[in-house]
Amino acid sequence: MQKGVRNCVLLLAAAGSFASCNVFKKKPEKSAVTGWNYNDKTQGNFYVAKPKDIKAAPGLVFVQGGAFTMGANQEDVMFDWSNIPRKITINSFFIDRTEVANVHYREYLNWLESVFSDPQYEAVIEGAKPDTLVWRSELAYNEPYVEYYFRHPAYNYYPVVGVSWKQASDFCIWRTDRVNELELKNKGYINPNNIKTEMNGGGQENFNTKSYLMGEYQVQPSKLATSKSNPLKDAQGRPRTTVKFDDGILYGDYRLPTEAEWEYAAYGYILQNPQRKVPGSKKRGEELTANRQIYSWKNDGFDNLRATRAGAYQGAFMANFKRTNGDNMGVAGGLNDNAAIPGEVTSFEPNGFGIYNMSGNVSEWVADVFRPQTSLDEADFNPFRGNVFKKVDMSKEEGSRRDSLGRIIMIPESDSALHNRRNYQHSYAINYMDGDSLSANSYGYGITTLISDKSRVVKGGSWNDMAYWLSPGARRFLEEDQSSNTIGFRCAMTHFGAAEGTTRKAQTGNFFPPARAKR
Repeated sequence: MQKGVRNCVLLLAAAGSFASCNVFKKKPEKSAVTGWNYNDKTQGNFYVAKPKDIKAAPGLVFVQGGAFTMGANQEDVMFDWSNIPRKITINSFFIDRTEVANVHYREYLNWLESVFSDPQYEAVIEGAKPDTLVWRSELAYNEPYVEYYFRHPAYNYYPVVGVSWKQASDFCIWRTDRVNELELKNKGYINPNNIKTEMNGGGQENFNTKSYLMGEYQVQPSKLATSKSNPLKDAQGRPRTTVKFDDGILYGDYRLPTEAEWEYAAYGYILQNPQRKVPGSKKRGEELTANRQIYSWKNDGFDNLRATRAGAYQGAFMANFKRTNGDNMGVAGGLNDNAAIPGEVTSFEPNGFGIYNMSGNVSEWVADVFRPQTSLDEADFNPFRGNVFKKVDMSKEEGSRRDSLGRIIMIPESDSALHNRRNYQHSYAINYMDGDSLSANSYGYGITTLISDKSRVVKGGSWNDMAYWLSPGARRFLEEDQSSNTIGFRCAMTHFGAAEGTTRKAQTGNFFPPARAKR
């Protein structure tokens, strides 16, 4: 018995010596190029965030990228031939599950009215309000919609309309800042008093993501950020109260989707392949170019606008649109789409990616500038027309690089500084090779055409459009400072990391087991 006790004591003592020698302590991650440890205060304390699941920001769904045929998929009845089919590739991204609703946009206005309550900002608030007069018509009685569509609770979750492209873009900036501000507050890097001060008429002193990352906007940290439990440390091992983007805490920017992203997301082609690869699974999907479909839902054997599967919903309309002239919703007792004007943003069946109303309800702004010859000019990977390459205005002194709204002042890059670059030599790329001095095409806006550098693409078809415009391949345009009672919008966000998915196991490229040497 005594011998057994002595053995136990020796075993415990050995275990203690092992623990004191850090035998069971996990080894720190090491740099493959210098050998120095990451997150080690004795070796520079270079903080490297561990790869983690990439969460979809509020309201967004993940869209796995791929190749598809972009452009017209039915007869060109408009005879403008502005969407010639071609094959392109889109990288993975996030997009809103629904269109932005009235209640969401009123939340934005409420924030503006609270933060910019000083009379000097009156133009800011007025400039953000949707134009409710878009409902007016000389020969129709639509005054109730002018008064109530945006404000009445009955229309809370109906898509906001009367919003210009510029207003939609500003909404995206605001949304980015509010989501990141809340994330920092929840993680303990922003004291709640900062938000309270902001909402009590903070004006310029409001949280902006870029201003925060550049150190132009200072926040009061919470007790958690200054405590030893804060995982972020500086080179001396002290708690770091300011978050960097490479810490993996902040989300990317909300923005309008590109035309290519929007069209790709609208088709929801992922469900066309029953053997598709589910991120994190061991099964491999096969490369498949799906049969082209006309609308945002699967053909399911028919290219029509009604549900074709047997059951209670057979024959029901799949979208909110105008069937024929004078028929916006059918007859009493048998309403076809059950919506005379825009319907709720979660009405009708979502497509393969789980996205609602990509065909019908309201048309939607996308980021691109409209050109008839887009398909002939743009790249075949992440195509987009509308770039104006900018930089921070460094002529301003540090600490004063924000405008009156609290945003970093950005200016176009100088062409003279770009002449040695090979990938681009002009900061203004909106009319590059299509309407500029380098090309043979020109656009005499207001004289020979309505197309200008302010013409933005509109996609998706609306409650007041006939079926032709519901095809994701169809495209129209409107000036970026105008609006309509048929146009709304949704936001998107760039996806960081492996294109395959958002799980920790998602990887870029194919990984093969190492070859074993023959014996």
